[in-house]
Amino acid sequence: MAHVVVLGAGLGGTIMAYELRDNLSQADRVSIINKGSKYSFVPSNPWVAVGWRDRESIEVDLEPACKKRDIGLYPQGAKRLHAAENRIELTDGSFVDYDYLVIATGPELAFDEIPGFGPDANTQSVCHIDHALSAKAAFEKLVAKPGPVVIGAVQGASCYGPAYEFAFILEKALRDARVRDKVPMTFVTSEPYIGHLGLDGVGDTKGLLESAMRSKHIKWICNSKVQKFEADKVTVEEVNDDGSTKTIHEVPSAYTMMLPAFRGVEAVRDIEGLTNPRGFILVDRHQQNGKYQNVFAVGVCVAIAPTGKTPVPVGVPKTGFMIESMVTATAKNIAKLVRGEKPNAEGSWNAVCLADFGDGGIAFVAQPQIPPRNVNWSSQGKWVHAAKIGFEKYFLHKIKSGTAEPFYEKLALQVLGIDKLKAVKFDD
Repeated sequence: MAHVVVLGAGLGGTIMAYELRDNLSQADRVSIINKGSKYSFVPSNPWVAVGWRDRESIEVDLEPACKKRDIGLYPQGAKRLHAAENRIELTDGSFVDYDYLVIATGPELAFDEIPGFGPDANTQSVCHIDHALSAKAAFEKLVAKPGPVVIGAVQGASCYGPAYEFAFILEKALRDARVRDKVPMTFVTSEPYIGHLGLDGVGDTKGLLESAMRSKHIKWICNSKVQKFEADKVTVEEVNDDGSTKTIHEVPSAYTMMLPAFRGVEAVRDIEGLTNPRGFILVDRHQQNGKYQNVFAVGVCVAIAPTGKTPVPVGVPKTGFMIESMVTATAKNIAKLVRGEKPNAEGSWNAVCLADFGDGGIAFVAQPQIPPRNVNWSSQGKWVHAAKIGFEKYFLHKIKSGTAEPFYEKLALQVLGIDKLKAVKFDD
């Protein structure tokens, strides 16, 4: 009998536990360690920030599903991983031992790396439900007293989609409130061009996003390093292609929301052989760590090298479907190890993304997510907004029901030719 522990119950961790339960025998134990017993659907946070959703509509209590699926739940949260001892120290001083561990913690938000950054200082955030609710209160003040807005992502950020989403969602909400004409908007990003997304673009995301921004009267500054955030302005260094300073901008702002850089969470950071200097988990093509071979990782906490050199540091996003492909590969590989076999499953790392703009949006498919690609496609239309709403409801249903991948999802992906796993090779 094996005990498999999943550290973190976000988008990747929760589905990870469900897939492990599907792939292991009933004699094997599956447990989740998380801070609290609630799952929150992070992609809906931009809607929360403008009042289109509330906490109750995007949160799920995990206890019923875990009980139904015979999954242990430790809501104390982790204090420290002791990888050499195969155990996790919890915040209450107790320990959980494991045979196999899947790290799915997500990131720590590095607001402290820039003066004045973060929801406890001079900016808003949509990275967490609590942040989004605070951003909603600030949005209501903005509507009552309109002023300039700055949206974007700072140097070292790796998650650009939500920044674009929130810029357009906020723009739509301001139009609905009849104050858009009083709110100049500027998009500030570390990307070398609009639509880069940390992926050197997907299809014509550059053209589509630039056109969308022009049509909505949103200005932009690329190749940007934010120097500091103040209550009424953002100081931005725009650099040339060689990294030299081009211009220092002091952008007025009554409302600022920029995505931070990420780093590994404290519980797993600075473990030699497990993490890189930023605290992200080192894994091979099987999602398996090289030093601690009973440790796997999925999601945003995984170390992935940038797609290429850029004047300002730009990280690689880990999109939802890409994460789910990691999850499926990991579940199959751990099941093989439990049975005394070698792991051989590799996630496809294909990306399917719906970027909602409030009344439209842009969708893209990248197969694989990291270029060069077999499929490199993007499109736009009102259908994207409807599809995003549908996906939200569908994914929350999966979490509530304790289902990793219903048969109709498998069928739909098969019809579309989108695979979670690469073809298995047995020569190694």
